[in-house]
Amino acid sequence: MKYQLVIQIRGDSLSDYDEMVELEDELITELGDSAEVDGHDVGSGETNIFILTNDPLTSLRHSLPLLERRRALVNVRAAYRLVEGERYTVVWPEGSTEDFRIV
Repeated sequence: MKYQLVIQIRGDSLSDYDEMVELEDELITELGDSAEVDGHDVGSGETNIFILTNDPLTSLRHSLPLLERRRALVNVRAAYRLVEGERYTVVWPEGSTEDFRIV
């Protein structure tokens, strides 16, 4: 896979962690063979789910309805980079000009 898509969700409490694990499992099902959910990290007030994909925009489009159903979309930021790269391109929320960092 060529890109790493990061779905970043605000929050790091235990209930948020449990919800993140459920969300990660649902993303695995939703994305199927088109992408690989490659783990997560939790800390500093955010949860990051890492997805390896050859098409980050399509992977995000497939993920958004799930995030919306879970009422998590308002707390989500998403960005991607080349697997070997360092610079992220923010793709959610659309039109965002904020820097994307993983803390």
